[in-house]
Amino acid sequence: MLWKFVLTILLFSCSSLILAETEWQKIKRPIPGEPLPIGSYSNGCLIGAKALPLQGEGYQVIRSQKLRYFGHPEMLAYLTRLGQRVKAAGLPTMLVGDIAMPAGGRFATGHASHQMGLDADIWLKMGGMSRQQAQNPTAILMVNRKLQRVDERVWSNNQTTLIHLAATDSQVARIFVNPAIKLKLCQTVKGDRSWLRKIRPWFGHDAHFHVRLHCPKGAQYCEEQAAIPAGEGCGAELMSWFEPKQPSASVPAKQPPMLPILCQQLLDSPEKQQWLTE
Repeated sequence: MLWKFVLTILLFSCSSLILAETEWQKIKRPIPGEPLPIGSYSNGCLIGAKALPLQGEGYQVIRSQKLRYFGHPEMLAYLTRLGQRVKAAGLPTMLVGDIAMPAGGRFATGHASHQMGLDADIWLKMGGMSRQQAQNPTAILMVNRKLQRVDERVWSNNQTTLIHLAATDSQVARIFVNPAIKLKLCQTVKGDRSWLRKIRPWFGHDAHFHVRLHCPKGAQYCEEQAAIPAGEGCGAELMSWFEPKQPSASVPAKQPPMLPILCQQLLDSPEKQQWLTE
C-alpha cells in the first residue's frame, strides 16, 4: 500500500503547485512608467498602475490586504466618477472589490481576467464598513441558486440603480452579472433600456458584478474584446442560460496561454527584485 501513500503525496504536491502564487502575485508594487495595459483582459499585464484610495466619495475598497486595488488610471477615474454618482443618487456606499494586482497579470485562482487593470468587481451589497470589517466582509447572495432567480428578500431598487449608474458611462465595454440578475433587469427596467445591452450574463456573479472598460485611446498593446451583439440581450440568448445542461466528458485542464512578449520581458527583467517589496 506504500505506492498509494506516495501517490497521495505527489497529488497533494501537484495541487499545491497549482495553487501557489503566480509570478505576478509576488510583485508588491507597480512597475514604473507611463500607464500601459498590455495584452488582453485574460492574458496580460500593466505598467504604470495606480492605487485606488481605499476610501473616497461614495465608495470604499474592501479586502485591501490582498493588494488588488491597483488599476489603469482610467479605471480609477471611472470608479471615482461612479462613487460620486452613487452618492449624488442617495445610495449607500459602494463597495469596490478586486481591480488588479500592482503589475496586473495572472492570478493562481479566483480570476481569469483582471489582468490589465481595466476590470473591477463591485459588490451588490452596499453600505460603509469599519476598517476592520472591510478586511473580511461578508457578501450577500442576490440569487436563489436552486431556483435560478433573484432573491426578492435581498434585492432592491438600490441594486438596479447601482448597475444602471455603472453601465451608463461611455468607458464601459460590458458588465457581467449572473443570468438571473440580467433576467430581473430585463423584466423590470422601464424607460431607457439601451444600457441593458452592456449587461452580459455569466456564471457566478451573484454577489457582485464585474465592470470591464474599453482599451484606452492610444493603448497600442491593449487588445479590445469583440463587440457586443446588437439588441438588449433579453431574448433567447438569455433564456438559454437557464436550460438544463447536458453532462459533458471531463476535459483536461488547459495550459495557460503564452504571455505577451512585453509581459514576459517584465518578468525576466533584472529590475524585478525592486518590485517584490511594498
